[in-house]
Amino acid sequence: MSIEVKICGVNTPEAAHAAAGAGADYIGLVFYPPSPRAVTPAEAGAIARALPASVRKVGLFVDAGDALIAEALAAVGLDLLQFHGSEAPARVAAVRARFGVPVMKAIKVAGASDVAGAGAYLRVADRLLFDAKAPEDMTGALPGGNALAFDWRLLADRSWPLPWMLSGGLDPANVAEAARICGAPAVDVSSGVEDRPGVKNLDKIRAFVAAAKGC
Repeated sequence: MSIEVKICGVNTPEAAHAAAGAGADYIGLVFYPPSPRAVTPAEAGAIARALPASVRKVGLFVDAGDALIAEALAAVGLDLLQFHGSEAPARVAAVRARFGVPVMKAIKVAGASDVAGAGAYLRVADRLLFDAKAPEDMTGALPGGNALAFDWRLLADRSWPLPWMLSGGLDPANVAEAARICGAPAVDVSSGVEDRPGVKNLDKIRAFVAAAKGC
C-alpha cells in the first residue's frame, strides 16, 4: 500500500491542479490569516470546486472559533478538520460532535515527551499529525510550515490506534528517508514544495508526490 500524501497550504487553483494531477490524496487549505498561505472560505471554495472528488479537502485551523469553521465548511465542504493550535482534547471533541466532520490533531514535537502527549487525543480525534515544534526563540514562527524537522526516530516502532501523518521539514529529497525511518503511513508538506512562503512550486509538488509514492 502506497504512502498517502497531503500538500498543505494550497492557495491557488494551479497548485491544487498540480497536486491532484500528481496523485496527492489530500490538499490542505489554511484558514489562519497570519499565515502567508492563508485563504478565505470563498477563495478556498473556488479552489476546491476544481478538484476531483478523489482528493480530500482538509481545512487547517489554529484555535479557531465555531463561526469560522462553519463558514469554511459551508463554502468548501471539507472532508477533514486539522487543528494546529493549542486546542485541548475537550475542544477537539466538542467541534467533532457539533459539526460531524472528522478531526486531525497536530502534535508538535521536539522530544519524546511531546510524542507521549498524543495519548490525550486518542479518544477525541480521528487522526494525528506529528509536526516539528518551533523553538521559543524563533522569530516569526508559525504554528506550522516553518521548514523545521524533528528527530524522526522518535516515532520509529511506535503505533497508535488512529491513522497518522508525518510533517515538518519534509521535501522531495528527504521524504523517502523520513518515511523509512519512522514508518509513516502518510506525509504532509507545505514549505518543502515552495519557492518562498506561500508560493508553491508546481514541479516540487510533483516531485514530492512521486518521491513519497515511490517509497
